[in-house]
Amino acid sequence: MLKHSLIALLLALNIIGVSSFAHAQSHEEKETHNGSQHALATAEEPGEHKGGFDAKEVILGHVKDAHDWHLVDFGETPVTLPLPVIIYNKERGLSVFSSSRFHHGHAAFDGYRLVNSHYLHEKGLDPVKYMDGKVIAVDENDNPTEAEIYDFSMTKNITSMLLAAVLLVILMLNVAKAYRIRGSKQAPKGFQSLMEPVIIFMRDEVVKPNIPGKHYERFTPFILTIFFFILINNLLGLLPGSANVTGNLAVTAALAIISFIAILLSSNKHFWGHIFNPPVPFGVKLILAPVELIGVFTKPISLMIRLFANMLAGHIIILSIISLVFIFGAMNRFAGYGFLPVTIVFNIVMMMLEVLVAFIQAFIFANLTAVFIGQAMEGAHDEHHH
Repeated sequence: MLKHSLIALLLALNIIGVSSFAHAQSHEEKETHNGSQHALATAEEPGEHKGGFDAKEVILGHVKDAHDWHLVDFGETPVTLPLPVIIYNKERGLSVFSSSRFHHGHAAFDGYRLVNSHYLHEKGLDPVKYMDGKVIAVDENDNPTEAEIYDFSMTKNITSMLLAAVLLVILMLNVAKAYRIRGSKQAPKGFQSLMEPVIIFMRDEVVKPNIPGKHYERFTPFILTIFFFILINNLLGLLPGSANVTGNLAVTAALAIISFIAILLSSNKHFWGHIFNPPVPFGVKLILAPVELIGVFTKPISLMIRLFANMLAGHIIILSIISLVFIFGAMNRFAGYGFLPVTIVFNIVMMMLEVLVAFIQAFIFANLTAVFIGQAMEGAHDEHHH
């Protein structure tokens, strides 16, 4: 029964996702036609978008961060949540306004503009310096200036992370409340019975074996927080219209930095002594010491890239499979409808796999963080371990 319910849920999510994907593409084409008259003049340039379905633009538009949150479409009417834009300029001070003032990148407001591909082509700007989706300062002629600004805006990823943090706090407080009411000796009920095996498993199979002595008790809340925070963001990212939080390199970098700080704070003199003065002959020591020092920094980098690459790749694969419907539909209408069942079946399989990957990646990040903290406490490769 649970299996059938899961498949039905995934089928519904895929149908909603395909519908939202189609309307998003239709909405982007309409905005391009209404707000970008310069596109006609540059239509013959190599590599320019000439109309029709642009899979690359739509897929990247779904996985990247944004200053507004496109939720769903009702017919031809998109439902978008404008997010607050918070800009600090050393000369002008703080500016706070809604992202709707940018009209999806087709207008400037209060001396600022949201860069998009059409603005880059219109002004002939370097896409490396002026990245798509970045807020820049402009003059009265809508040309970029050299004014230094700091963007503290509430983007889609930040909003989603705050939502995940609120969910995490609510879930954990409910579990804690159940323990206070029933006590640890009574059998768990409801949501507590679902969460308790996970919490006990993470404590007994991840934290306790890797962090020595009684120190594991001090780090158990930290490891559990990392695990559930990443898991909630991974699962939220699979919903249609959601934010691709853990598929963003800046987010995974921030998580890796937090883990790196925890590793450094838990290190001891034996750990650093082994890195700068390994127990090997002097000639080998000159080679091994720099390698060991580099290894200290590659650990958080591996955490960052592993989570980012796996989650981003899964989203791109799912969106690419959905794109095939519109690619075939552009060639032949009946081919597009004929490929739709194949797309839904493939996406059900991919969504089931992505749910599994969401749990696995959260577990790997938390487990490796515990392993690295334990190594920092014990001195990584002490001789008595061999």
